Amino acid sequence: MVAQLLRRDDGASLDELVHVTGWLPHTTRAALTGLRKKGHAIIRSGETGATRYHLAA
Repeated sequence: MVAQLLRRDDGASLDELVHVTGWLPHTTRAALTGLRKKGHAIIRSGETGATRYHLAA
């Protein structure tokens, strides 16, 4: 579910991931770390003020 949200064109914010999964923020960040350890490149962007995460192509 997390990877699916991160594949969207605009990615997902931490708040969106927390809302959809029902997890606490620290658990959600740990899931992002787990994806990185599995070899996924996760890109952070914060141009609009809120940090957004998405999977690199």
